[in-house]
Amino acid sequence: MVNKSYLDNLINKYKSSKDSLKENNLENSSSIHINDNLNNSDSNENLKDSKEVSEKSLNLYGKENLDSSNSSYSNQLGSSNNIKEKYTSIDNLIKEHSEDLFKNKTDLDKLDSSNIFLKDDNIITSKENLKENSKENLDINSKKYPQNSNDFSEKKTDFENELEKETKSHLITKYGETEIYRLDGQTMLHYKIPVPKANPSQKMIINTLKEATTRIISTDPYKIRDPLQRRNIYYQKVIDILENASEINIPKHLFSFYADSVVKEMTGYGVLESLLNDDKLEEIMVVGPNKPVYVYHVDYGMMTTNITFYSDNSILEIIDKISRTIGRQVDISTPLLDARLPDGSRVNATIPPASLDGSTITIRKFREDPYTITDLVKMKTVNLEVAGFLWCVVDGFGAKPSNILISGGTGSGKTTTLNVLANFIPESDRVLTIEDTAELQLPIKHVVRFEGRPPGLEGKGELSLEILTKNTLRMRPDRIIVGEIRHKEASTLFTAMNTGHDGCMGTIHANSAKETLVRITSPPMNVPPLMLAGIDFIIIQKRLRTVKGQVRRITSIAEVTGVLENKPAVNIIFKWNPESDVLERTENPIYYFEIIKTYTNLSDSQIKQKIEKRINILKGLVNNNIRDLKNVSNIIQEEYIRAFSS
Repeated sequence: MVNKSYLDNLINKYKSSKDSLKENNLENSSSIHINDNLNNSDSNENLKDSKEVSEKSLNLYGKENLDSSNSSYSNQLGSSNNIKEKYTSIDNLIKEHSEDLFKNKTDLDKLDSSNIFLKDDNIITSKENLKENSKENLDINSKKYPQNSNDFSEKKTDFENELEKETKSHLITKYGETEIYRLDGQTMLHYKIPVPKANPSQKMIINTLKEATTRIISTDPYKIRDPLQRRNIYYQKVIDILENASEINIPKHLFSFYADSVVKEMTGYGVLESLLNDDKLEEIMVVGPNKPVYVYHVDYGMMTTNITFYSDNSILEIIDKISRTIGRQVDISTPLLDARLPDGSRVNATIPPASLDGSTITIRKFREDPYTITDLVKMKTVNLEVAGFLWCVVDGFGAKPSNILISGGTGSGKTTTLNVLANFIPESDRVLTIEDTAELQLPIKHVVRFEGRPPGLEGKGELSLEILTKNTLRMRPDRIIVGEIRHKEASTLFTAMNTGHDGCMGTIHANSAKETLVRITSPPMNVPPLMLAGIDFIIIQKRLRTVKGQVRRITSIAEVTGVLENKPAVNIIFKWNPESDVLERTENPIYYFEIIKTYTNLSDSQIKQKIEKRINILKGLVNNNIRDLKNVSNIIQEEYIRAFSS
């Protein structure tokens, strides 16, 4: 059988190549620390998982063999508990993966005669199957490796088998390595991306490489903030291990496959990494084991993918990785997780018993290049006339900024529109943002961001949006923006609106302006009806199914009237015409203009001129395709500077 110090030798070989690593400037990274001394007590944190490794080894080899092995091995190493723990964990690790390194059938016969069960991603095999796999897949010296990553095999789900039965598929589009198909007999499009799948023996090699890399690099991957640097450092470490471990006998043409697989699992999110890197995907949805992962595409809507998790444990590993990065725990007692990835993407995860059919993950991707008003006009979410109007009311014509609520259903684009409107805020204003999960991207210099936090395991430490909203009132804000209004924070925000804090904004779940008022005045918000006078405008945005596919549209803009007469009502001033696909001005007067006249002495014609001027500026942005956040913001702020100078 394989020498028990196999992994130890592998690590020593790596360390002997440190001179070559220095040439690659890897030793100079302040974030990486090579474990030069295996006796260092600080390295114990890297061995927390050794108990799990030992438990798996007990299942595979039997307690007696494991005890005798560890006893004789520890005697050779000395009496130090620290050294014993480290080398015992390495010994167990090699035992866990040793069937991947068996050289012949004789070694297999040394195993216990009873059936042996190996659990790896829910793949359960008996001793006989293990022998068969040894001949075909696990013989290192036979060099029976697949010639490319596409040859890696995995069991198939019923859904995949159904797809294979389809005789016709039509390629809709292709970009990069991504292909989108329309399959006969399927109502949804199919998203396909190359996903190499490792068989059980290859997974064992990957797991061994992960453990070796963990012992060599003591720093948590997520402490290296730059994701590209983090990936490159770990990728090079794995390549170095493979190059200096000739006994593994892995062909060089497979180095990149193993290195990429290890890096994705250690610094990324496994098979989901390819989806996270596609900027055209808005949402990634894992609905359970043995089911396809779903995605929502910017251009093509909901689609199935060729990615499938074959066990619930594989999904749990990703959920656990996400929860650990934010210091949270997900278990039976707390089976729900609402979190944010390092790149800002919003994540919701559930595990049984909350989700009956297995663990789920829903990722709403964060755009590094956020939408601006130029994008919304081009996508027809809003037209130039309305965009110019909204710019003026957010600014308040330089006198009285309006308080705005954006209402709509899930996925209707409320937060995107809120972010676009917030870009109209002058840089001279002090802006405080409050969100459950931070999503807003404001190119404003004087901005303070707050993020809520749920209670810890002991039920303490909660930071509710209500607490944060109350705290902002003590910070002299010019503008308060609440990402999503759900509970008691509504009363605090409306109190601020009615006590001189103009220019407040937020989003709320409602399907119409009237429904918005009902929701605000009903539990759990319970805002007194008289406080509705603080709202100037309600913007309704929806996700609609049209002949062009699913689109997002602002369907109406309304004022709130009659509050002081105890007759709250809505005054629709813009309404979407589905026939022309245009947001049109209604015949109803805009009462907000009367308020502006009292603050500025502007006439109706002057108000109209200011709006037209802003429309022309926005038209220039659209015509010249100026859409990146920085340039759009600069042009908006330049207009404020000109207005101030005059």
